[in-house]
Amino acid sequence: MNEKLYQLLDNSFDDMVSVRRYLHQHPEVSFHETNTAQFIQDFYQELGVEFRSNVGGNGVVARIEGGKPGKTVALRADFDALPIQDQKDVPYKSTVPGVMHACGHDGHTSTLLHLAKAIHELKDELAGTYVFIHQHAEEYAPGGAISMIEDGCLDGVDVIFGTHLWSMMEPNTIQYVSGPIMAAADRIEITVQGAGGHGASPHQTKDAIVIASQLVTNFQQLVSRRVDPIESAVLSIGSFVSDNAFNIIADSAELKGTVRTFSPEIRDLMESEIHRIAEGTALMNNCEINVAYTRGYPAVVNHDKETAFLRDVAKEVPGVKEVIQTIPQMGGEDFAYYLEQVPGTFFFTGAQPENAYPHHHPRFDFDESAMLSAAKTLGAAALTYQKQ
Repeated sequence: MNEKLYQLLDNSFDDMVSVRRYLHQHPEVSFHETNTAQFIQDFYQELGVEFRSNVGGNGVVARIEGGKPGKTVALRADFDALPIQDQKDVPYKSTVPGVMHACGHDGHTSTLLHLAKAIHELKDELAGTYVFIHQHAEEYAPGGAISMIEDGCLDGVDVIFGTHLWSMMEPNTIQYVSGPIMAAADRIEITVQGAGGHGASPHQTKDAIVIASQLVTNFQQLVSRRVDPIESAVLSIGSFVSDNAFNIIADSAELKGTVRTFSPEIRDLMESEIHRIAEGTALMNNCEINVAYTRGYPAVVNHDKETAFLRDVAKEVPGVKEVIQTIPQMGGEDFAYYLEQVPGTFFFTGAQPENAYPHHHPRFDFDESAMLSAAKTLGAAALTYQKQ
């Protein structure tokens, strides 16, 4: 049966590319993906496949019943884009100013749609039920996964599989990790309230820029001196804003950044230490520092049994060059919420193009042949799982 599926997917590759490029030209940012959601619904409507729309927001969930009893397998793809200007010189460049698919979600969507089409064609010969979760808003916390779960997208599901096309990994390789594969992603926003004044009279002020700079410097010791070297953590300040004339000492400054961890204990430590350092810096400078620490997605933690199963299945998939145990990534993913509810695994499909740029880069693109490897691997996992 897997061979029939592979053949159907091979036959649909040109359409898979066409849909991906259409979606790439018409991106929509998180929580605003109404046209993309309608495109997905229209695809299933034309196939005659049962689906639910507006699941937890803009989410779409399609369901295909096999001709024989069996397990219920869920497969997930995200479909939101990013607020980035597309700088690629390609025919399918984004037509929406300031918005582009800079992370491969257009490819994820086309992959899952054409896999669903192939499974639909084979449904009478298949055992079990297949749930296709098209998720909105992966890029921006609180994300779409948690609301879709609350709206029942995992009801009755026995296992879930998902993949991410990865532009910095060898094309058509499958890369897996048992246990944590992607990090918890938290956000920090800090306001330093000093006392501004004339640049010629610093002794009459509390310089918010100097104080905020002390914070940034002190934070650098948090990972190196407070976190066990065996553990992993990242603290990055991505924004430092205090806009004044050249001869004014800043009254206030704002910092924004991110914290990435795998362990819940290290996550708690990072949050408490950031507050402690801020409080100490405020006391030392006799000023006010406010910290807003917002917890984003938890770490993506793959289940051992399902990861080993996926690894073994992927080794038999035609077109997959190599199946590799890789290392965890510090990027975040709200696929984490699905794995907190049901067994499953999330893996990377290598999709490095000739001129590779990292995810979230304005020139991001990927090797489209990787969609075929992703579809075949997800499909093989779904069909083979019925024999477990």
